[in-house]
Amino acid sequence: MSRIFNFSAGPSTLPESVLLKAKEELLDWRGTGMSVMEMSHRGKEFISIAEELKSDLIDLLSIPDNYKVLFLQGGATGQFAGIPQNILQGKDRACYVNTGAWSTKAIKEAKNHCEVIVSADSKSSNFTDIADYSDWDVDEDSAYLHYTDNETIHGVEFQDIPDFGDLPLVCDMSSNILSRAVDVSKFGIIYAGSQKNMGPAGVTVVIVRDDLVGHADNKIASVLDYAQQAKTDSMLNTPATYNWYLVGLVLKWVKESGGISAMEQHNKTKADRLYQAIEQSSLYSNPVKQAFRSRMNVPFVLADAELDKEFLSLAAKQGLSSLKGHRSVGGMRASIYNAMPEAGVDALIDFMLEFEKNHG
Repeated sequence: MSRIFNFSAGPSTLPESVLLKAKEELLDWRGTGMSVMEMSHRGKEFISIAEELKSDLIDLLSIPDNYKVLFLQGGATGQFAGIPQNILQGKDRACYVNTGAWSTKAIKEAKNHCEVIVSADSKSSNFTDIADYSDWDVDEDSAYLHYTDNETIHGVEFQDIPDFGDLPLVCDMSSNILSRAVDVSKFGIIYAGSQKNMGPAGVTVVIVRDDLVGHADNKIASVLDYAQQAKTDSMLNTPATYNWYLVGLVLKWVKESGGISAMEQHNKTKADRLYQAIEQSSLYSNPVKQAFRSRMNVPFVLADAELDKEFLSLAAKQGLSSLKGHRSVGGMRASIYNAMPEAGVDALIDFMLEFEKNHG
């Protein structure tokens, strides 16, 4: 069976070369006679994998020396609770920007730990835009300002980095990390689940500035405490060893493919083609304001929703999988992360044109 084009929002498609490498090394990693998933996380073999993983991420993102890089579990959802418990530093409130479903979840969790000031809220526009920074209600005496860089469900993405002086900036980059260049030094914390651009589900990357480490609430679970995890090289408990290995393979693939700059151009090309096809169509439309359209997740609706089932059925027969939009938005959604080849986007566009020709 030939491989399909998988447009799933996550877990997402992986580079074929990574899967082949993992297959090659599955039973015997580099002559050790065992699989990575069988290795002790304390053994020299796995320690070498962990060191390369961390080094490659630091290199790709140009992470400054005054940041800790952690590989944790629990996904971004775990960090929704972990962040306020780690960095409130005695303060009782934090600022959050609500631009979609994942921001909403982060806000709900944070309210269990502090007062939440919603500095900007796109709910009234059905999460199709982002308010101008000058209109944000930001309390500079709060502990931090949190935002979600790319909303996977609604297809809204920040195009630059907000700047509110010395207030620590905390950013969920789960769905667009490694997809474009980013200045890590402008953030207090960047965190991301691995299942979009970095590998399979099961690893949560946390990049945290040194001055925000060591202030955790005394009731925090130890696995969420940045200081304890940093002290043990993210091995306070047994890590998701095989997932670390797979993330490491993806990072090497990114480097071999030209690094972040190449990924950025690759993603821009794909997104531009798909949005252009939607804009030129009388059957398809994208609800997000042009200035905030995501390069990673492209939602679109058909003029006649009665055609949705047929669109999805015929697409699947053409090897175009997981295009159904989230139930809260409807329509379709094409997630075109780093590992989605341009050929996949071209195949989707060709199908959309043919479908419109027959049903428009």
